[in-house]
Amino acid sequence: MKFDELKIILIRLYKEYVKKHLKKILIALVLSLIVAGSTSSIAWLLDPAVKKIFIEQNKVFAWSIPILIVVAFSSKGLSLYFARINIIRVGEEVAGALQKKVANNILTSDIQTLDNRHSGKYISNIMYDTHQVQNLVSTGVLNLMKDTFSVIALVSLMFYQNWKLALFAILMMPLAAGFAKSLGKRIGKAVGQAGELSGKLTSFLSEIFKGSKMIRIYQKEDEESKNADRIIYDLVEKNIKINSVLVRATPIMETLTGFMIAGFIFFSGKLIAAGELEVNNFFSFLAAMMLAYQPVRALSTINMVANQGLSASARILPIIDQKNKITNILSAKPLTTDKAEIIFNNLNFSYDIEEAKTLKNISLKFEGGKMTSLVGHSGSGKSTILNLIPRFYDPESGDITIDDQSIYKSTIESLRNEVSMVSQETTLFDDTIKNNIKYAKADATDEEIQKVAKLSFCEEFINKLPDKFDTLIGENGVRLSGGEKQRLSIARAMLKESSIILLDEATSSLDSETETKIQKALKILTENKTTVVIAHRLSTILNSNNIYVIDNGKVADSGNHDDLLIKSPLYKNFYEKQIQK
Repeated sequence: MKFDELKIILIRLYKEYVKKHLKKILIALVLSLIVAGSTSSIAWLLDPAVKKIFIEQNKVFAWSIPILIVVAFSSKGLSLYFARINIIRVGEEVAGALQKKVANNILTSDIQTLDNRHSGKYISNIMYDTHQVQNLVSTGVLNLMKDTFSVIALVSLMFYQNWKLALFAILMMPLAAGFAKSLGKRIGKAVGQAGELSGKLTSFLSEIFKGSKMIRIYQKEDEESKNADRIIYDLVEKNIKINSVLVRATPIMETLTGFMIAGFIFFSGKLIAAGELEVNNFFSFLAAMMLAYQPVRALSTINMVANQGLSASARILPIIDQKNKITNILSAKPLTTDKAEIIFNNLNFSYDIEEAKTLKNISLKFEGGKMTSLVGHSGSGKSTILNLIPRFYDPESGDITIDDQSIYKSTIESLRNEVSMVSQETTLFDDTIKNNIKYAKADATDEEIQKVAKLSFCEEFINKLPDKFDTLIGENGVRLSGGEKQRLSIARAMLKESSIILLDEATSSLDSETETKIQKALKILTENKTTVVIAHRLSTILNSNNIYVIDNGKVADSGNHDDLLIKSPLYKNFYEKQIQK
C-alpha cells in the first residue's frame, strides 16, 4: 500500500476508534516516561557505584546505591505493567468496536451484498484482521512510546557521560531505521496476501462443515484433504515469509551492535589512555548503550507492526463503509394492514445489472386473506417474487403495494412485522426448542409457546425429548428429523401472528403421517392469512384460490387448477411431471 493510503487509514483509525481512549493512552505515556527514566537511572547509577563503592570504597554508597538500583528496577517493572494493562484494554476495545461494526454490517446489510461475498471471509475479518489492528494499537503504540522515550533518555545519558562516544553510538541508528523501512515495504504485501488466504481457509472450512455428508457419500475425503493441504500450505508459507521478514532484523541488528561495541571499546580505550574518560564513566556509558539495544531493535520493527495493522484495517473498513441498499426513505410511514392484499405493478428485477432480467414487467395480485400458489420450473422467478415482498431485494422498476400502500414508502420494520416466512431450507439455531420458537416473539409466554407447539404438531415429539422444550437441538437443528424441523419452523411462524405468510414448500418427500401433520399445521397457519406459496404438492394447489404459472420471469397463465389443466399446456406439463400427488 502507498504511504498516502496508509496515512488516511491511520488518521481514520485514530479519529473514529482510538481518540476516545486518549485518557488511557496518556496514562500509558506518563508510565512510559517513568519506564524510560528508570531505565536510564539504572545505567547512570553504575557511574557512582564503580567510583564510590569499588574505587573509593565509600560505606554509605555501598548500601544506598544497591537500594536505589532495586527502586529503579521496581519502578520500571510496575510502570511497564500498568502501562501494558492500560494499552491492552485500549487495543482490545478498539478491536471489539471493529468486530461489532463488522457484525452489525452483516446483520443489517441487504441480502444481495451478503450473497456476493463468502461468509468465511467475514469471519476472517472478525477473527484475523481485527487481531492485527489490536496488535497495532496495543503493542505497536506502547512500544513506540516506551522505546522512543527510553532511547532518548539513554542517548542523553550517553552524551552526559561522553559526547564523542555518544556520536559514535548514534551513527548506527539511521542504518537500523533505513533497514526497517525496507523490511516494512516487503511485509506489507505479504500481510495483505496472508489476510486473503486466511479468509479463503475460513471459507473452505465452512464449506466442508456444511457439506460433510456429501463429501462422505461421494467419497471426496482425499480430494478435499488435498484442497485443505494446498490452502493451509499457502497460508503457512505466507506466515513463514512474514515472520522471516520480522526476524530478519535480528542478524542485521546483532551485527550492527557487534560493530558498535567493538568500535566503542576501541575508541574508549583511546579516550581512557588520553585521560578524557574515566573507568566509572565507561561502565555507565556501556550500560546505557546495552540497555538502548532492545528499544532500538524494537523501534526498527515498529513499522512492520504498523503495516500489518493498517493492511488489516484496509480490509475491514470497506466492509464497515458498505452502504445498505435496502433503506427507508425519509418520508416512510408505518404500514397498516386490513385485508393485506398484495399487488405487483409492472415489476422488473435482475440480481446483477449485467445479467438478464429475472422478472420482466410482471404484474400479480395476491388477494387478502386467501392463498395464491406460484408454480413453474426451477429458475422461473418464483423465489424472487417471494423475496421481493419483505424487501430482501428491491426491483429495478415497478411497485409493490399492500392495501394500496407502496412497500417502498413504508418503513421496513412495519413491513416485515406483517410477514412470516416458512422456507424449505429450514433455519434453526443451536439453542433450545423453546428459544427457537420464541425467536419470532421475544416476550412470548410459556403458554403461547406451548399453544403453537400443539397446533403445529410439535408437542408430540417435544414431549419425547429428555429436556422437553429446554432440549438443545444442535447446529441448524441437527438432532431433529426433517419433518420435525419443518414443524418447528411452522410453530415459529404461528407465534408471530403476521397477516402475510410466505411459504416455500419443501420438495423432499416425507412419510405419509408426517406429511399429513405438516399439511394440517400449514392449514392452521395460513387460515384467513394472505398466503403466497411456491407449491410442489397437489394438496396445496387444490387449496389455493388462485394459481400463477411463472415462466422465464413472466406470468404465463393464471386461474384455478381445473381451468389451467385445460388452457395451459405449460401447467399441464408441470402438473404431470413435477407436482407431488
